[in-house]
Amino acid sequence: MENLIVLDASNAILGRLASHAAKQALLGKKVIIVNCSEAIVSGSRRNIIKEYQHLRKRGGSSLKGPNFPRESFRIVKRTVRGMLSYQSERGDQALKRVICYNSCPEQYSSLKKQIPIKTLDKTKSVKLSDISRTI
Repeated sequence: MENLIVLDASNAILGRLASHAAKQALLGKKVIIVNCSEAIVSGSRRNIIKEYQHLRKRGGSSLKGPNFPRESFRIVKRTVRGMLSYQSERGDQALKRVICYNSCPEQYSSLKKQIPIKTLDKTKSVKLSDISRTI
C-alpha cells in the first residue's frame, strides 16, 4: 500500500491538486482523488462558468469530439490528463493510475488522506459541484 496515495479534494484548488496528482502518477504511484465535487476553481464566478460553458459548446458532432465532461469527477480527471503527455506510453500509464470519486468510498475512508495544497482564504472561487450543475 506504499504506492497508494489518497488525495482529499475538499477545498483544494483544482489546478494545484491536478498537478500534484499528475506528478505522483508519473512517479509510479496509484493516485485516488476523493471528494472531487468539493474542489475549488479560483476566479470570478461569471468568468469561470462562461469558460466551462464555452468548453462544453465547443464539442463537435455526435460522432466526433472534443467531448468535455459535465460531472465533477470527470472534470478533475480531464484536468489531470491535461497535465500529462497522455499520448505517450508513460503518460498513458500514469493516467490509468489516477482514479477520481465525487465522494469517499468505504474502502478508502479508513486510509490517511493527503491534503495537497492549502486552501484559499479571501479569494473569489467556485466549487466544482456548482460548475457541473450550471454547465
